[in-house]
Amino acid sequence: MALGIIDRFLERGVRHGVLELSRPDGTLRRFGTPHPDFPNVRISLTKSAERRILRDPRLGAAEAFMDGQLVVEDGDIMGLVELLRANSRWDKGGELKETGPLKVAFDKLVTLADGVNRAASAKRNIAHHYDVGNDLYRLFLDTEHMQYSCAYWPSDDITLEQAQTAKLAHIAAKLAIEPGQRVLDIGCGWGGMAIYLAKHFDVFVKGITLSEEQLTLARQRAVEAGVAGRIDFELVDYRDLAARGDKFDRIVSVGMFEHVGQAQFARFFRDCATILKDDGVMLLHTIGRMGRPGSTDAFTRKYIFPGGYIPALSETLEASEKVRLIATDVETLRLHYAKTLREWYKRCIANKDAIIAMQDERFYRMWIFYLSGATAAFESGGMCNYQIQYARLREALPITRDYLAQNEQRLLGT
Repeated sequence: MALGIIDRFLERGVRHGVLELSRPDGTLRRFGTPHPDFPNVRISLTKSAERRILRDPRLGAAEAFMDGQLVVEDGDIMGLVELLRANSRWDKGGELKETGPLKVAFDKLVTLADGVNRAASAKRNIAHHYDVGNDLYRLFLDTEHMQYSCAYWPSDDITLEQAQTAKLAHIAAKLAIEPGQRVLDIGCGWGGMAIYLAKHFDVFVKGITLSEEQLTLARQRAVEAGVAGRIDFELVDYRDLAARGDKFDRIVSVGMFEHVGQAQFARFFRDCATILKDDGVMLLHTIGRMGRPGSTDAFTRKYIFPGGYIPALSETLEASEKVRLIATDVETLRLHYAKTLREWYKRCIANKDAIIAMQDERFYRMWIFYLSGATAAFESGGMCNYQIQYARLREALPITRDYLAQNEQRLLGT
């Protein structure tokens, strides 16, 4: 019975490319047909793996891979996930039908509960992912800025380091910064954005984070960059900062909104509107859903971003509209994160032994499964990145978009 269910799923799900499945009894099944644009992969499953996958396909497959019960014998985990996702592209109406209506409803309820995201749980959730050690992130992020968010790829023939620099310039151009302004970086990470702004503009930057590991390294990197006197990094929740009544000319937030939680969207934008001066500008960079609102999958919720939620554009704009933040520019980055994730994956594979020495082999398998699933979601699934520029007054920015390219070219020296 179990074998039949898995076989039927693979018969429907793998049409292009080839998946070979080896079982403990020595049998070998072949699904799909060769195609130049799809990978060929061979895997083996133990009986325990089959049971886990039947109980919960995505989480079960992930945990089976993490525990060595699902082994990729030919190809790699990136190829396996790509093969399954690319055969059911979101753009063409495809979805991986792996859960029934009750499971979908349960996931939505859990996502809503997670989204309450009180200050105490927010810090704990951030620590779960970001306080695993700065040395881990140094192994696969860009060496100059340590950007753990989508890079910007104006061309394919550049390095990850160049693409992350291009991302910072792309965002800085949208902030339309003027000399002497105060800039708030919500979710500042290891300080890359704050340091970039302090180096390229005559501004004071405040960076806030809930990760103690990130805070320590951000302060150190600001000193090394020679801009520590114009940056203040602080371990504080944006909600507490808003309560202080401080005001900023510019707000930037990159890769942080995904951690806010669905139930806190209105609070986030209300606090941003409170912090932002009347003639201020804000730039929000976030992973997003290209379709309607959804829920966080069990693997991501359990192992990667507890309390996290990827927003749809509709619910993001709806929340910001309530506090009369004007969406002055919206850009959808469709494939930029897929390119970024593939670079991170390559560097993790190259540093396999070092990651296992820092953590263990199960963590390493979990991490590359996460990167593989995320890549497939941006290449063939419904994920993208949104950059939304906001203003409180309609006169705060030029009325044409010419200044964006001009600012960006100046920053990049082109």
